[in-house]
Amino acid sequence: MTSAAAPLTDLDTEALRAAHADFARAYDELKAAGLALDITRGKPSAEQLDLSNALLDLPDGYRDAAGTDLRNYGGPNGLPELRSIFADALRVPVPQLLALGNSSLTIMHDTIAQALLHGVPGGELPWANQPVSFLAPVPGYDRHFTICERFGIRMIPVPMNEDGPDIETVRTLLATDDSIKGMWCVPVYSNPSGAVYSEEVVRALVSLPAADDFRLFWDNAYAVHHLSDERPEPIDVLAIAAEAGNPDRPLIFASTSKVTFPGAGVAFIGGSEANIAWFQHNSAAQSIGPDKLNQLRHAQFLKDEAGLTAHMEKHRAIIEPKFAAVDAAFRNRLAPWGAGSWNAPKGGYFVSLDVLDGCAKRAVQLAKEAGIAVTPAGATFPYGEDPRDANIRIAPTFPPLDELTTALDGLCTAILLAESEALLAERN
Repeated sequence: MTSAAAPLTDLDTEALRAAHADFARAYDELKAAGLALDITRGKPSAEQLDLSNALLDLPDGYRDAAGTDLRNYGGPNGLPELRSIFADALRVPVPQLLALGNSSLTIMHDTIAQALLHGVPGGELPWANQPVSFLAPVPGYDRHFTICERFGIRMIPVPMNEDGPDIETVRTLLATDDSIKGMWCVPVYSNPSGAVYSEEVVRALVSLPAADDFRLFWDNAYAVHHLSDERPEPIDVLAIAAEAGNPDRPLIFASTSKVTFPGAGVAFIGGSEANIAWFQHNSAAQSIGPDKLNQLRHAQFLKDEAGLTAHMEKHRAIIEPKFAAVDAAFRNRLAPWGAGSWNAPKGGYFVSLDVLDGCAKRAVQLAKEAGIAVTPAGATFPYGEDPRDANIRIAPTFPPLDELTTALDGLCTAILLAESEALLAERN
């Protein structure tokens, strides 16, 4: 293949044509390989799931520390022993942290539904009785956006910086649009950028003037999912919000989905006393109590906060080499051609890759035609509309390392072909 003497954008037309011809030949070879690889979703690998197989032999007994028979109705707040294991990591006092079903996404969905039907503490009307918009940091989490789309909630993109959402944009929008009732936040290792919110950004988010019923949907999905020894100190958003005079603004969500078994884990919601009382009152019509035996199983398996930390180190040992493989592939294949920029996250489950504007959809389509499934371009933006058509989310955790390496190499070939095509078309 033609050696990369300069970024694609700096090559003269003859050199660009030669590079494109090489990329096209490499792509034809890729298609001929008959691959069937998938790096679309951030799922734990089978090896990671095996770490929690001891759960299948638990619980040992059916009573909690207080002697309550967990086989029966009741216990709507969830098992205190399990809530205490996660309380410090999430910075939520145990009485204000509920352990519920297996999906934090379900809790977020239901919380918005309750707000639409009944309003939230501090609000005068149910959200459904007024225009409702959400701020959506981008690139962001597609399933957050899907909830808003399902309920007809308008989303307003907000650029993401390395320390969190762009505060000046948030400030301006909150000051000029009183329909804004919520904002999606992934404060630690944001999906997919890996950004970690700074304390300065958090203080601004809880302090900026906004509607009384404005809520931060604080999805702490990756609070314990570290990939290095450099770990952010958890920020106590509830305490900071209370100091700012807006104690009800944050609603905190988390789960064990990527800690134990995604299909059989435990999800949490935390918040101010008023918010939790509101949630309990509304959800009492929906459930008499969660699966407390599953919660006991998790409490016995993880044991305590130190046990949780040790368990997550086992996850790190499995997936850290996969993230290193992503960085190595892009450095080796894309960087010499100036063909992409990406983050090297210190935690979480994703890598965010930006390619040449106008090339993401084409690159993903080329990869698909070569048997490599990648998250659809645009998925990290509301309504699937990336205005630059540049961002691709990489999910490296699920496939074995050798398959991941093959998929990444093939994706790089697709990206290089897409970019060289676009540059040649522009010159012609």
